[in-house]
Amino acid sequence: MLLLLHGALGARSQFDALRPRLDRHGPVEAIDFEGHGARAAAGRPFRIEHFADNVREHLAARGAARAAILGYSMGGYVALHLAATHPDLVAAVFTLGTRLAWSPEAAEREVAQLDPAAISAKVPRFAEALAARHTGTGWEGVLRETAGLLRDLGERPTLTPDVLAGIACPVRLAVGDRDATVTLEETRDAMRLLPRGELEVLPATPHPLERASPARLAWSLGEFLG
Repeated sequence: MLLLLHGALGARSQFDALRPRLDRHGPVEAIDFEGHGARAAAGRPFRIEHFADNVREHLAARGAARAAILGYSMGGYVALHLAATHPDLVAAVFTLGTRLAWSPEAAEREVAQLDPAAISAKVPRFAEALAARHTGTGWEGVLRETAGLLRDLGERPTLTPDVLAGIACPVRLAVGDRDATVTLEETRDAMRLLPRGELEVLPATPHPLERASPARLAWSLGEFLG
């Protein structure tokens, strides 16, 4: 199975343009993390560990012993966390635009962009898109919970250098050459810690998944997975 994990503020529908290009890899599935998309909240804060639980539960429900995972942005962090904590479940990880260098200062810079009132006033179309995407919890709640998640990552990142060095499965960290959220340097530094790590820089690619080429991403993933 190939499992697709969305990013912060995202939902599984973000992969609709990509999924048809991945059929040759066998069953391809995408999930909504709890509190995202149409999925209801679970009565607990957004946390990387809880989203990893969502993945484990999905695999168990499908009777899948293990999966290769494509994780976009936060989804890549969840995939790597799962590979570190439950290596038997993860065959390989491909991340795109995943921030791996977290600090309280980095978290606060991201949180500053999550003000619902400012988003509604300055980028109303984005607010409308978020409202249409997050029907389970409501987009304002998703932003509030995501802010808490980011602050938690800033205070206690789960992917420390020692943890990354212990991930045994193949991992490719991909980053766009025009990504203004995740730097090439932090991605390269994390790759060097991974025993079977690889680095890929995607040309003409900014951070938003919707602006990445589905054809190029599918080719890269296929080349990585063989």
